[in-house]
Amino acid sequence: MKKDLILILDFGSQYSHIIARRIRDFGVYALLCCYDISISHILSKKPKGIILSGGPSSVYDNNSPLISKNIFQLNIPILGICYGMQLISFLFGGKIEKSKYKEYGKSFLIINHLNNINKNLLFYGIPKKSIVWMSHFDEIKNISKEFQIIGHTSSCPIAAFKHKNKDIYAVQFHPEVKNTEFGISIFKNFVFHICKCNTNWKLDNFVQNAIDNIKKRVSKKKVILGFSGGVDSFVTAYIIHKAIGNSLNCIFVDTGFLLEKEKEKVSFLCKKMNFSIRIIDAKNHFLSKLDGIIDPEIKRKIIGKEFISIFQKESEKIKDVEFLAQGTIYSDVIESSIFSKKNRLRESIKSHHNVGGLPKKLMKLKLIEPLKELFKDEVREIGKKLGLPKEILYRHPFPGPGLSIRIIGEVNEKKIFILKKAESILLQELKNDNVYNNVSQAFIILLPVKSVGIMGDKRTYEHVAVLRVTNTEDFMTATFSHLSYDFLEKISNRIINEVDGINRIVYDITSKPPSTIEWE
Repeated sequence: MKKDLILILDFGSQYSHIIARRIRDFGVYALLCCYDISISHILSKKPKGIILSGGPSSVYDNNSPLISKNIFQLNIPILGICYGMQLISFLFGGKIEKSKYKEYGKSFLIINHLNNINKNLLFYGIPKKSIVWMSHFDEIKNISKEFQIIGHTSSCPIAAFKHKNKDIYAVQFHPEVKNTEFGISIFKNFVFHICKCNTNWKLDNFVQNAIDNIKKRVSKKKVILGFSGGVDSFVTAYIIHKAIGNSLNCIFVDTGFLLEKEKEKVSFLCKKMNFSIRIIDAKNHFLSKLDGIIDPEIKRKIIGKEFISIFQKESEKIKDVEFLAQGTIYSDVIESSIFSKKNRLRESIKSHHNVGGLPKKLMKLKLIEPLKELFKDEVREIGKKLGLPKEILYRHPFPGPGLSIRIIGEVNEKKIFILKKAESILLQELKNDNVYNNVSQAFIILLPVKSVGIMGDKRTYEHVAVLRVTNTEDFMTATFSHLSYDFLEKISNRIINEVDGINRIVYDITSKPPSTIEWE
């Protein structure tokens, strides 16, 4: 059975991925694409509806991201959000200007009354007045006669409109964020009442389809997988192993930047799950390559390059390999991408060595990325359904470059030793106090900053370390965790008393955005 699809055209909004998550939660598949895909590409995907996301641009600027007006002739329902709304108005001859009253945050939407002949399906069942979340500095001054206004706020006379004869709707606010009181209802109205979608997107179906496709595609050939030990790589390996058995070859490269006893844990869990895995000790090699390197992006690129080089050498020892598997997930693709060749709508935040930079020899291999359209929480849900051990399933994410990017500045053996001990204590206490499974990610950052302290009546001059603990649904946005002062005190006391080299702990209370979860 072919799944119904809502296509989201991304104009660079930080919230675009949340739209996809909201719709997938309904049991309807949503796919995020760059705004400049062709009309033929859109038609090939056969979407039941199209959403034009928000974005940081202004429609009246030079080189602003635009779409063909032909999209409105496809007879596919369309919903414009924020920039998407302004774009619809602009393409139909409306006037957009900088607003005198910028709206950021909480506003009250007032729904305009419509007669029964021209029903407002988008706001069906929603109260006349409700809280919405605004984020705009442009406003629509007037709209084409083909549209009618269906909502306003105190400072935005055109906060929502609809086409009089077509299923084209638009809102100035962001229904995808939790701050919009009836945002979920608005999306449900669009997806089910306007687009007439069926709930036929299920992760159970996804897994079986992935297994069937891999089995058919790979047949009796061999697959190699760069194994990291995280939930993404375990789920990827599990699905591929289900499809082709021992034709899967997992390679685990020990960079030396892993958590304490990480190699042993990975080896044990792989044996428990009947995966064959080849473990490569390359600690000294990686450490030598980072000698004197401070810039985080250079660190990532060096580690990515060396990882691929070692991975390639090991893979060449396996005969008849035709496929390369990667545990790439949707957030990797989004964070590493620049969505348009013409307009850099979303800057690359950081490099991921599993979404690019492969050498020619590996590029010749056919790529298998079964999870690349899934969000982190969806991957975990799949892992749960597959019966993966809890120590894998609920494990916190760990970056590909490992502890090297949790050491700000130059990396050396002493700093790695200090950070490993601190991270080990943090992990122990998170589990002892049953905090680990209630937060999304927790770790320590070692700063290139030292501070004066007093220990045993003696002056110390040692590193400052940062405790970073966050909560998130999909790792695209996150808030800091509100931990108790008693727990924070316990962590601080243990690390400072037991780890030589750290004499001060501070707690990071910044959300994402504006910050990323990892510091580098």
